[in-house]
Amino acid sequence: MNQITESPHTRRTSEHALEALICVFKDRVLTSAAVRDHHGHDESFHPSCSPDAVIKPHSTQEVADIVRICDQHSMPVIPYGTGTALEGGVVALHGGICIDLSEMNNIIQVNEGDMDVVIQPGVTRRQLANHLKDSGLFFPIDPGADASLGGMASTRASGTNAVRYGTMKENVINLEAVMADGSIIRTGGRSKKSAAGYDLARLLVGSEGTLGVITELTIKLYPVPEAMSSATCTFDNLEDTVNSVIQIIQCGIPVARVELIDAKTIEAINAYSKMDYTVAPTLFFEFHGSESYVQEQAELAQEITKDNNGGAFNWTRNTEERNKMWRARHDVAYASKLLHPKGKIWSTDVCVPISNLAECLLQTQQDIDQTGILAPMVGHVGDGNFHLLLLVDHDDPDEVKKATDLHDRMVKRALSLDGTCTGEHGIGYGKIDFLKKEHGPAIQPMLAIKKALDPKGIMNPGKIFEWANPS
Repeated sequence: MNQITESPHTRRTSEHALEALICVFKDRVLTSAAVRDHHGHDESFHPSCSPDAVIKPHSTQEVADIVRICDQHSMPVIPYGTGTALEGGVVALHGGICIDLSEMNNIIQVNEGDMDVVIQPGVTRRQLANHLKDSGLFFPIDPGADASLGGMASTRASGTNAVRYGTMKENVINLEAVMADGSIIRTGGRSKKSAAGYDLARLLVGSEGTLGVITELTIKLYPVPEAMSSATCTFDNLEDTVNSVIQIIQCGIPVARVELIDAKTIEAINAYSKMDYTVAPTLFFEFHGSESYVQEQAELAQEITKDNNGGAFNWTRNTEERNKMWRARHDVAYASKLLHPKGKIWSTDVCVPISNLAECLLQTQQDIDQTGILAPMVGHVGDGNFHLLLLVDHDDPDEVKKATDLHDRMVKRALSLDGTCTGEHGIGYGKIDFLKKEHGPAIQPMLAIKKALDPKGIMNPGKIFEWANPS
């Protein structure tokens, strides 16, 4: 676990920058301790660090004005959405100005014929879903939290629907962004494809605010399926559970969602969400399509689970029952907290090729059992991605060390199996060392891009890379 340490650049403040910002934005420059503290952390276990001030802009031009002043005074800039990230991406390691984009939350244009929507970055996932509910269209990327779409793009988020609909990388058509010098760029139009120049949209998606501030997005929409059904299936052991998923994916059954939930997590779900699931390794499924197609998919998946010693395949098309099931899945973090009242949740993830999933996941489960740390496991396993919710008492040094070592082994195991240190959480400042292990010499071209686009190192410094302002 990384600790915030002092450096020549740490907590670099600029009275002149604040004066200039106050001159332009007056009492909208928020400096109270409560506001600053609120914006100095996300939902991760990583230590917090507050910015020097918070500003909530209302337009792209206001963002540009803020960044331009910060650039003139070499003041750090930290974009902020809803604070639901999990690797310390909004922590103000070097102080600076937090740009809270929550009030840039307009849905600008829904293009039903083209199945896309233009939005400001502060629009949240649920806000967009409510806006689209009578349109016959929906946006499928669902990380669980009611995150902002700008934040989801910045961290290349995905979630439970990624196995069918992809991640934010595949669903962002173009972006508007304010760069480190305050200039405003657009990365393209609304066409579904382009071969014109560098793909700057894909460069900014997943950059975690280290290259620019996203101020507008055009994203894909999809037709609401004619029918949706969900199902659960329990197993006696984790191996049969994982093998079922692998075979379902390899057979080409187009499941919309397939989530693995271990027995410990099912126990927590039953207590927190008032469910009555059998306490055993369980798969949650969802199928989308026509009435007949959904039934066919469910029956094919059921046959595979039977071949792997699966129990009853309980499926439903009832909307209320489906929503209740997926709400329980999304509330796993809150539910798991009940298992260790003194523990703070350390949520982490890895992703491996689907053919290596069983080996990675089963070895990780064995490691958990041997270590004795409470670490409920869930996963969007249809694309090889799974999560641990380590429950750690930070007042217990032995528990902290065991959890840290377990986490290190988990990530190294994933990397040894041609995987990645994070499938969807991002790097923030929590996984910088693992990024180095994963990419090796490829870090240098990444740093070259960072330095070219942000030569003063003001854009969310200390995230993804340790490099910050060289001045």
